[in-house]
Amino acid sequence: MAIGEELSSIDFKSMIGGPLDAVVRAQAQSAQTSVDFIKAVGFEEDSNEPTMVTFSYMKAVEVKDADGNVTSVEPKKFDLTVPILTMLPIPFIRVEETTISFNAKINSVQESTTSSSRSLNASLSAKGGWGPVSVKVSASYSSKSAKSSSSKIERTYSLSVNVRAVQDELPAGTEKLLGILENAITEVESTA
Repeated sequence: MAIGEELSSIDFKSMIGGPLDAVVRAQAQSAQTSVDFIKAVGFEEDSNEPTMVTFSYMKAVEVKDADGNVTSVEPKKFDLTVPILTMLPIPFIRVEETTISFNAKINSVQESTTSSSRSLNASLSAKGGWGPVSVKVSASYSSKSAKSSSSKIERTYSLSVNVRAVQDELPAGTEKLLGILENAITEVESTA
């Protein structure tokens, strides 16, 4: 098979299309993972209410008299309630670049050796005289032929796929959701 025929027999559609299809599927799977994360972590399972986390802490509060003058500073306990989704990075991965490198190295070596040798040996001898005539004829022929042929084809294929993924900006809807959840953050003085 000639080198041109070797290259034309390679299924470039699969070699290039296969990795690209895998990248598109990975991007779709990444988007689904983001949705699953938001549902599982950000909202209560049964009520679809945001999952809230409450922190208690001490805060210095100024005590004022009737005239508005600060009379003292007292530590008081406060509770801060925050939607957990506003505190965590949401995984939103985007494939930024895909590089597909395909290398085909085909070495074709053909060797052909032909050797032949032929030899012809003939001898004729005659013996004659006045009496009975005697003739002696001797002939010999030898032929030798040798032919050898060899063919060697080496094929080396390599495929390299490099994918660069980055944390993408959040979609507008997700940013709006986080903005609404940030407005739900409350700070109240603890009653305990």
